[in-house]
Amino acid sequence: MNGILGKTLDKQLDLLPKEIQFCANCVVSNQRPRTGFNKDGLCSACQWAWEKDHTVDWEARNQELAELCDRHRSTDGSYDVVVPGSGGKDSGFVAHQLKYLYGMTPLCVTWSPFEYTDIGWKNLQNFIHSGFNNILGQPDGQLHRKLSRLALEFVGDAWQPFTYGQKGWAFHIATKFDIKLIMYGENGELEYGGSEKYKHQGQEGTEEWEEEYFKGAVVDELAKVGVEIGLLKEDEISPKLLQLYRPPPPDDIIKTGAEMHWYSYYRKWVPEENYYYVVNHCGFEPNPDGRSEGTYTKYVSLDDKLDGFHWFLSFMKFGMGRASRDAQTDIRRHHITREEGVALTRRYDGEFPTRHYQWFLNYLDITDEFFWEVCDFYRSQSNVWEKKGSEWKLKYQV
Repeated sequence: MNGILGKTLDKQLDLLPKEIQFCANCVVSNQRPRTGFNKDGLCSACQWAWEKDHTVDWEARNQELAELCDRHRSTDGSYDVVVPGSGGKDSGFVAHQLKYLYGMTPLCVTWSPFEYTDIGWKNLQNFIHSGFNNILGQPDGQLHRKLSRLALEFVGDAWQPFTYGQKGWAFHIATKFDIKLIMYGENGELEYGGSEKYKHQGQEGTEEWEEEYFKGAVVDELAKVGVEIGLLKEDEISPKLLQLYRPPPPDDIIKTGAEMHWYSYYRKWVPEENYYYVVNHCGFEPNPDGRSEGTYTKYVSLDDKLDGFHWFLSFMKFGMGRASRDAQTDIRRHHITREEGVALTRRYDGEFPTRHYQWFLNYLDITDEFFWEVCDFYRSQSNVWEKKGSEWKLKYQV
């Protein structure tokens, strides 16, 4: 492997249980970082799904949302809430509801994909033309590519630079425009399995980002390795040049009073219903190829040519890809049975994203051999793969 042989910055891997357990209700395993199980073998996300249906007082939470909007709503038509998103089903749903149900004036913000797909760009334009202002953040292309190349090797996920910006961009815009309210879609840790810290809270700060979203590796750590192996120069990673990959300083956030909330805390989160909603209200179109590579659904993983490799590397590291995520969600919402979810996961998880593979190699300036060397390294670090002769086999499948 190029660079520092065998080194990874992903601090999640050593924390994963060696003994594999799959959820008794859905298809997730305990290899998803921070996912817990109860004595009945139900994962934390399935437990939360049951609570959403049976114990959460959604009427009270909807009232909390109305009161939150009342506190922040502008009286002169100026922007009063930042909504981050891609123009996809979830962000479109949140922005449209805030504007038309709660009388807010959203300023939508998009941290640009590595490279848009045709349908991803079309959906963003459809969303904007359905009645929304949007700021598109496009980072330095050379630096972004180098960070992505580093992230592939040292984090096992070339997607990582997008995650940095996706989390920080909304805060940067909110502080620049002096907007107090930021509204994300779902609390992914709670909805898909992970930390339950904010189960009963509608907002989070930035202190959890390093562990929960950045895999324990902030951009400065990744950039430092880039300098060590000669891929980056010191003048490329000055604090100012990397500032969009970090949240604003805490003092700036405190000064502006910006708060980040999840819409999923206030309104029950059902991704498939979000899809139907934005088709009707925001001109959203599904995948023209029928389904996205690596899964069976047609309305996810649409925007970015690099998306499929994010999920494929997840399959290398944890034995779970995009189909597993979709099946988990659909089972919890009673859209499919567990048996159907198992069949769909086994059929589509780990499907190689061939459509944009040559673009991916060119974008990162790597060879096919190097890519598979990275895959083999992360399979060797996982608990779910074993090598028999020259072939890798999953030791555990749902």
